[in-house]
Amino acid sequence: MSTIPREKRHVEQQQRLLLPICSTGSRIKRTKSPSSMPQTRPKVDENGSMTRSLKQTYSVIPAFDYVTKLLTLVLDLFVESKCDDEDLIMSNILEVKTSSPDYVGQDPEEAARDFRDRIRNYEKVYQTIDESEKHLTYVKIINIGARTVINLIQDYLQSRLVYYLTNLHIKPRSIWLSRHGESEYNLEGKIGGDANISERGDRYARLLPELVKRSGLPKDAPLTIWTSTLRRTSQTAQYLVKELGWEKLQWKALDELDSGVCDGMTYQEIADKYPEDFQARDDDKYNYRYRGGESYRDVVIRLEPIIMELERSENIIIITHQAIVRCIYAYFMEIPQEKSPWMEVPLHTLMKLTPKAYGTQVDKYKADIPAVSTWRPKGSTAKHHDSVSEGVPEVRVGDKTSQKSEPPPMTGLPLP
Repeated sequence: MSTIPREKRHVEQQQRLLLPICSTGSRIKRTKSPSSMPQTRPKVDENGSMTRSLKQTYSVIPAFDYVTKLLTLVLDLFVESKCDDEDLIMSNILEVKTSSPDYVGQDPEEAARDFRDRIRNYEKVYQTIDESEKHLTYVKIINIGARTVINLIQDYLQSRLVYYLTNLHIKPRSIWLSRHGESEYNLEGKIGGDANISERGDRYARLLPELVKRSGLPKDAPLTIWTSTLRRTSQTAQYLVKELGWEKLQWKALDELDSGVCDGMTYQEIADKYPEDFQARDDDKYNYRYRGGESYRDVVIRLEPIIMELERSENIIIITHQAIVRCIYAYFMEIPQEKSPWMEVPLHTLMKLTPKAYGTQVDKYKADIPAVSTWRPKGSTAKHHDSVSEGVPEVRVGDKTSQKSEPPPMTGLPLP
């Protein structure tokens, strides 16, 4: 049995994959024989992604031609990202040596050297999509969006993918997420409405500027504040505007999930008046639509322009509502949206999301200001419940959660 640590074996395996003299692609380049290619259909996982070996190995023309034929029934849009800008490459190397799963537990400088060697090996065999592939549908992104080449886009879905790809950027940035301060409706156990924040909610609003500053602000890069059109979010944001002078924008798309005829009711009142609806929502909370209102699925659809704007923007602080925070958090953490309706989003808690190459870093800061819990387990009609994270060991501010890890309860942490 090998005594080499698993992480080191993984890195060595990756190095062997990328050695041009050993790669499948180079072998095909020499022989140009289809029989040299693997004769198995490429595997596509449940999220629609090809196996890692396909993406890493077939970077030369004969291999690419073969894979193209294999994938005819799987996909019809190719995406190529090409970077020859040295500054961008060095920035990527610095990011990789600290966050790549390939280098867990490795010395950062050794990781950087190894990754640089990978790039050099790729450069020896890599051949870009060119005029000979003009019959293919593809998007070629050069130097992280400095130039984009689009070829043979033919349908709606392809155009949406192009729209998404052209809005991405890799500039360092963070997104701050917070629910509004505790509201009067929260205290009464009612849903929806346009209530004012409570006295404790106002205390949270006054503390929020300090909380944001403690989380670490970017130098010379002021934040923009986004709120919904409902008064409790504007009331929570007012001291950020007054004390820090940041611009505030209101988005209708950030309004709370519309509860239709149940707006302003408690869960007990809903269970009494609409028992079948109450049960149906518990059975499928993501797809259930309130009478005259919305479902979580509807909210995800209306949040698409918000997500696109977040992808193209830099530093944003969003003060919004429970359902909206759940959906945005699930997007950046790659949590299946069907699970998002049951995640706990505590009041008086600030979350800082920092997208990185291999995951989203999360820092959570909980204000030392009491608030009711609005999380509700299935079947419950109680006004308030204890936090779902009760009994979970408390962790320090600054602990990180990778987007690839099992999604944790969205609990807050004490101030530093």
